[in-house]
Amino acid sequence: MTEPDPTSLAAGERLRRSFPADDVAWALSQVSLRRQGAAKLERAADMLFTRAGLEQATRTPVARWRAARLAAAGVTEVWDLGCGIGADAMAFAAAGLRVVGVEADEATAEIARHNLSLVGGGDVRVGYAEDAEVPAGAAVFLDPARRTGRGRTWNVADFTPPWEFVTAQLASDRFVAVKLGPGVPRELIPGGVEACWVSESGDTVEACLWNAVGAGTRAVVLPAGVELTTPAVPRTLDVRPVGEFLLEPDGAVIRAGLLAEIAPEADLWLLDAHTAYLGADRPIATPYATCFGVREVLDYDVRVLRTWVRERRIGTLEIKKRGLDVDPAQLRASLKPKGPGAATLILARTLDGARAIVAERLR
Repeated sequence: MTEPDPTSLAAGERLRRSFPADDVAWALSQVSLRRQGAAKLERAADMLFTRAGLEQATRTPVARWRAARLAAAGVTEVWDLGCGIGADAMAFAAAGLRVVGVEADEATAEIARHNLSLVGGGDVRVGYAEDAEVPAGAAVFLDPARRTGRGRTWNVADFTPPWEFVTAQLASDRFVAVKLGPGVPRELIPGGVEACWVSESGDTVEACLWNAVGAGTRAVVLPAGVELTTPAVPRTLDVRPVGEFLLEPDGAVIRAGLLAEIAPEADLWLLDAHTAYLGADRPIATPYATCFGVREVLDYDVRVLRTWVRERRIGTLEIKKRGLDVDPAQLRASLKPKGPGAATLILARTLDGARAIVAERLR
């Protein structure tokens, strides 16, 4: 039976005339989840989901990057402890690695088996991550669940599997990768591991801890596939006034603390000691930041900005900000943009206080 709009109320009513209500509810939920999953998972149209599993699933380009890094390190077998619906396990299998997934929930494990079958299959076992008997020589991947009834948490007492188990794996002799949210508190990162922040299509999506590649930090920018790492001799950036050009660094670069490595040979400086906007005296072409030409610097005052927007007949207004407590959508509405012109305003803290920088994105 084909439905033009499977998520509609009418579709549900028609399907329930021919199928049990529980089956219809499950099928319709899968249609909805597949549609939502299409934005982050390449095989979403064929996969099965749970809502929690979709929320926690790694985007396909990121999972593929991680699998390639494991394979390049000589890993041939990886145990995905707490594999959920199997999004990362699928990438491991597609990269030619032998995959064993371990999942505590039996129904979710069955979904992971189906999803793994789409890329050649793998072994999925029902059990707890901390009870798995991982053979010597196999790598381990962990994506600890951080959800409570109140939402996401960084309270390690609420992690599943337990944080003590995760850190014990990182301290072991085997190759281990641990996926965490990009906002992981620095104090949670154990010593001796590499902390790698990953962005995909402009979104900073995760931090991954690696125990077999040395210490330090790394920023990975996808889909460009480029990386920055901690230099042997880090440089400190000065704080100076707004210059002719402004750089907005990629979020992974910011999280990794590698602002100075965006263009090591260029004269870069901070506009504010605590805000990640950079000044430059020449245009910088880099995948690690967006470069803007500075056209005007205005007082950050709604009346000043409203007059500027009106006089220049700005109808399309992009507002970007960091370090200031302002809602760009609310500010845009208060500025009442109208007209044929377009502009970008960057709200930033500077040596001269908060400023609105009229900027032109350089192509």
